[in-house]
Amino acid sequence: MVSLVLVLGDQLSEGLAGLSAADPTRDVVVMVEAAEEGSSVPHHPQKIALILAAMRHFAQTLRAAGWRVLYSRLDDQENSQSVAGEVMRRAAEIGTDHLIMTHCGEWRLQGSLEALPLHVEVLADTRFVASHREFAAWAAGRKQLRMEWFYRDMRRKTGLMMEGDAPAGGQWNFDHDNRKAAEADMLRPKPLRFEPDEITQEVLDLVAARFDTHFGRLRPFGWAVTRAQALAALDHFIVHHLPDFGATQDAMLLNDETLNHSLLSPYINLGLLGPLEVCQRVEAAWRAGGIPINSAEGFIRQIIGWREYVRGIWALQGPEYLSGNALGHAADLPEVYWGGATKMACMRAAVAQTRDTAYAHHIQRLMVTGNFALLTGVAPDAVHRWYLAVYIDAFEWVEAPNTLGMSQFADGGLLGSKPYVSSGAYVDRMSDYCGGCAYKVKEKTGARACPFNLLYWQFLDRHRSKFEKNPRMAQMYRTWDRMEEGHRMRVLNEGRAVLERLAAGEVV
Repeated sequence: MVSLVLVLGDQLSEGLAGLSAADPTRDVVVMVEAAEEGSSVPHHPQKIALILAAMRHFAQTLRAAGWRVLYSRLDDQENSQSVAGEVMRRAAEIGTDHLIMTHCGEWRLQGSLEALPLHVEVLADTRFVASHREFAAWAAGRKQLRMEWFYRDMRRKTGLMMEGDAPAGGQWNFDHDNRKAAEADMLRPKPLRFEPDEITQEVLDLVAARFDTHFGRLRPFGWAVTRAQALAALDHFIVHHLPDFGATQDAMLLNDETLNHSLLSPYINLGLLGPLEVCQRVEAAWRAGGIPINSAEGFIRQIIGWREYVRGIWALQGPEYLSGNALGHAADLPEVYWGGATKMACMRAAVAQTRDTAYAHHIQRLMVTGNFALLTGVAPDAVHRWYLAVYIDAFEWVEAPNTLGMSQFADGGLLGSKPYVSSGAYVDRMSDYCGGCAYKVKEKTGARACPFNLLYWQFLDRHRSKFEKNPRMAQMYRTWDRMEEGHRMRVLNEGRAVLERLAAGEVV
């Protein structure tokens, strides 16, 4: 009997489990561009364009490999504009009730597909190092699910940067070497960009017409949309950026948005590159010489450590994880996140970069936009939906734990041992944002005091009952308690005033 084989927009891998389980001489691939997926949250236009362009190129690859592909374009008149609807339409067209699918990375979509009146065969996504079952077995019985211990097991499993049973260099991570600020360098290479071909240009015109109200600029567009281009981007990163990746991976510069970051995450998350193959290439470059061990290990840790770990958390916790709100935060997302005016140079830079490129690196997300949302008490779901919408590499399985767990502490500490909050001093130390800001990062109170300085202590005071006994935060409460009472009251009052101004829609 003929089976339909569903290939989603982030499953663009020829070795996908669903394709491996099917027969190209008999079975039929279904691929769907759906308005429902582009608007489930207001996805950034560049993100929509990347996914659609990559899908159309991948459909060509599958046809060249002998597959019959039924492809529903966004502008097809018969398109029902939902993945589930198109699967049903194609099933009726072919005359089959059997669907093969690889488990997807969003609970909403997974549920809608499993609920179809078809025989739905769901296969594990084998493109990851750790399966859902393997992560669940690792987590069973543990009081704390700390990434470091999981990461070490992934190193042992893959053999990456191992010398027998021991980690290369005598230690498991070199994170202490990866926290340096960066200086402007006009000669620093830029990430590889690609000129849109005819297929991509057609997609860009379609996205411009259909999603013109979404936050974000569509052009210029230079993302890789094929595996060949993604491999070229990987080669470029290893040669030009990997040597200096580690030391400055946490740094932020106004006029250098990418520094030495790889910008490979969209291609890995779409399936154009495999996570293990990328790590193996990085390890090989390190072993060949010329790549510092902290750069190679830091990069590999982000992929087989953090990336695999957050996917495991997402799968283990299930759909209920998305509704977590351990701190009871309920404020609206400030308009600055959608490009509204702000006097804060760091927020202006991070949001403008996001608007223009659909990209910001992990520290901009965690310690600028995420930190501000946490300190101002924004509802976690609103923060989650914003991150899912605006970033080109954001898919629920990877974005939700990073946002709700790591950034917003909405899971109550399942993923992180403490909230990632800071005053303006951290941003000042790791960036050049503060020099041209309307606020003064060194001022603790008063009209020109950095809002981070006020909101940081206001947050700690507001949630004291939850965190004062946290070993990683106790010192900050002791510091707070040693401050003169009049100063503390002024900080709290001015912090509340900032929150009130935000709630009233005023510019902060």
